Amino acid sequence: MNDRYDAGDAGYGAGPYEIVGYDEYGQPVYRQVPAQQPEQQPYDPYPQQGYGYDPYATGRPQQPPSYDPYATGQQPSYDSYGAPAAHDPYGTGTAPGGQGPTAPYDPYGQAANSGQQRRTAEQTAYIPQQSGPVEEPEAPAARPGRPADPAAASEPEYHTEQFAFVEEPTDDSDDVIDWLKFTENRTERREEARRRARGRIIALLVVLALVAVGGVGYLWYAGKLPGLSSSGSKADTATPVGAQKRDVIVVHLHVTGTSRTSTALLVDNTTTKQGTTVLLPNSLALTGDDGTTTTLAKSVGGDGASGTRDQLDTVLGTSIQGTWRLDTPYLQNLVELVGDIDIDTNADVPDPDSKKKGAAPLVHKGQDQTLSGKMAVAYATYRAPGEAQNAQLERFGQVMQGVLRKMSTDPTGATTTVQTLAQILDPPLTDKDLGAFLAKLADLAKGGDYKTALLPVQADGTLSPHTSDSVVKDILGGTAKSPDAGSAVRVSVQNATGVKDDTEKARVVLLNGGFTFLEGGSATGTRAASKVVYQDAADKENATEVAKTLGLPAGSVTKGTVSSGADVSVVLGGDYKPSSS
Repeated sequence: MNDRYDAGDAGYGAGPYEIVGYDEYGQPVYRQVPAQQPEQQPYDPYPQQGYGYDPYATGRPQQPPSYDPYATGQQPSYDSYGAPAAHDPYGTGTAPGGQGPTAPYDPYGQAANSGQQRRTAEQTAYIPQQSGPVEEPEAPAARPGRPADPAAASEPEYHTEQFAFVEEPTDDSDDVIDWLKFTENRTERREEARRRARGRIIALLVVLALVAVGGVGYLWYAGKLPGLSSSGSKADTATPVGAQKRDVIVVHLHVTGTSRTSTALLVDNTTTKQGTTVLLPNSLALTGDDGTTTTLAKSVGGDGASGTRDQLDTVLGTSIQGTWRLDTPYLQNLVELVGDIDIDTNADVPDPDSKKKGAAPLVHKGQDQTLSGKMAVAYATYRAPGEAQNAQLERFGQVMQGVLRKMSTDPTGATTTVQTLAQILDPPLTDKDLGAFLAKLADLAKGGDYKTALLPVQADGTLSPHTSDSVVKDILGGTAKSPDAGSAVRVSVQNATGVKDDTEKARVVLLNGGFTFLEGGSATGTRAASKVVYQDAADKENATEVAKTLGLPAGSVTKGTVSSGADVSVVLGGDYKPSSS
């Protein structure tokens, strides 16, 4: 680039200048052409006009300089006011003829190297023309990261108007905005997540509270809340006792090789969800098909399952669906199939198979005793000397409840257990029916909704209206119907002869004589003389007739207290001779 420029006398010094480059702001950088070559003329951008170039438009007439494109020095150059300008083609700063130094041209009042490192070999700052000798400017202090530049030592003071501020576009602002939006969105998402979590927790607590209230309400409705009796449940009070639905099965325990039996009713009240074992004493008076009065023990041993079931329905006002005969070997197998039982025993039971005196008991008295099959049978059938039959009956009830607690509550599993016993059931009871029934009772027994009750029976075997209501009416939903006296005289017989068969012989004789026989059991001891007792004077004649029928002397008839439910009571003594009757 060789463009030349004659600044004239406008304060920039005389002599031609040429553009050597551009600074970082896009402004041209000049250098002074050495004055030793006067033949070189400054470049005139408008040579056709015939006028000199006046950069500041002062209006002064200019002489048209001659144009020398090769700067041969044929014509002198002029400054902006028409005066010849000194020419320094090598930028030495000295006018021709020693007229003094020339200053570099700086049209913006700042050093040519502003904003960048100046070129020391080719580029010279444009300094206004000064008189006097040329002085080397002091080198400015080295800037951090830049080498010291001696040529820029005398930089003039910078002014605001000297700078052109350019806002460079940057993507940082968009990034910041995006980051702020992301941060704000993330905060909102966290708050929303917290709100949702709180909502879920509240909803869960509400659901748990409703479930708890519903569960307590159900337990109250079903009468299963601890401390509340099932008799006070809503189901009991809402449905009358007689209208409650019950499933009943009678079970007879037969001791193999003997005539001893024990009877109980297994009751499932499907309305109140309550299970009960009702123990029936053997002395319970029943009415036979022929109208004669008999006992439960004799009915089980002689009349068969169907006859006993019908007689029980008549006396208790129940509806028994089936009969389960459970011989002692089957009871032993049943206990072993369910995995032994745990009960509270009330007596030490000796081993029935042991002949050794003073041997250790097979079953020990105590709480939470584990009984195997053999031990359970021994305990269920044990009756200590002098004990009433009810004591043994209560032990049988304990064993049955212990079995139910270990029985499967699944009808299929319970049916499998029954089938494994391989016993023949009395029709219409089937394995499936018995298994499903026992599974229901097992569920009640494991839930604590099962109990055992003893049917109260008077000495003559009849049911007292006051003592039997708690069992017959409340549990069985029936009405007690003991055998009516009718026209037959009811005779209660107690055996004190020491011969067991004398009771049965007396029963046959009395039934044949038209009397109603009531078994009074066996006396604890024996007596020599028999006794026939009547209570009311109207029964004296009947008592005399009973004595004649039994072959007893007339002196045996006496007035006294008779057994409840009987018209005449007989105590057979050693003077009773069945063969003479």
